[in-house]
Amino acid sequence: MENSSIAANVKRILESLPPGVILVAAAKERTPEEVEEALQAGVTHVGHNYVQEAERMIPAIKGRVQWHMIGHLQKNKVKKAVRLFDMIETVDSWPLAELIDRRCAEIGKTMPVLVEVNIGREASKTGVLPEEVDDLVRRISTLLHIRVQGLMTMGPRFGDPEDARPYFRATKAAFDRLAKANIPNVEMRYLSMGMSNSYQVAIEEGANMVRLGTLLFGERHS
Repeated sequence: MENSSIAANVKRILESLPPGVILVAAAKERTPEEVEEALQAGVTHVGHNYVQEAERMIPAIKGRVQWHMIGHLQKNKVKKAVRLFDMIETVDSWPLAELIDRRCAEIGKTMPVLVEVNIGREASKTGVLPEEVDDLVRRISTLLHIRVQGLMTMGPRFGDPEDARPYFRATKAAFDRLAKANIPNVEMRYLSMGMSNSYQVAIEEGANMVRLGTLLFGERHS
């Protein structure tokens, strides 16, 4: 895919998104040049699945960018991750949250996080089970260097986007329930749902943050 069409794709998507919906460019296996082109076209948030990829790319990118961790975060990568990222979208357990808090304390940082929900109870996916999300959010709210700012769910990457609708709806219901609970140090600001295949359905069901890769950059080369 030519760089010029990355710019065209970004502009088209940004123009089509409802007000208040944040576009996170999913940069997995992309080059700094491709990401730079997306930024020049108006992208302000970039997501990485792997700490190693982010570590290589972030120093190469100039300008104001919010960096999101959108892949499963291994505990041995947390120390690097808290230095690299502005938000971690994939907190899915108390031990991970506690470790992020500890590493952030060491560098005097408070990390905005989203709690990842495995809303479809898929064995192949990470995320806290739906019935455990409230308890996890309440526990995390006691940590000093983490701020829960919402929920994230994956949804199916392929297939009919309509099949994802019930899962997105259930995640929005959890989001609303937690917002009404008025838990100290918890602010339900962001509902991160939907990828290139399903983001329109996700927005219809309440997402205000979408993670798009293929739609912006084209098919991955690998």
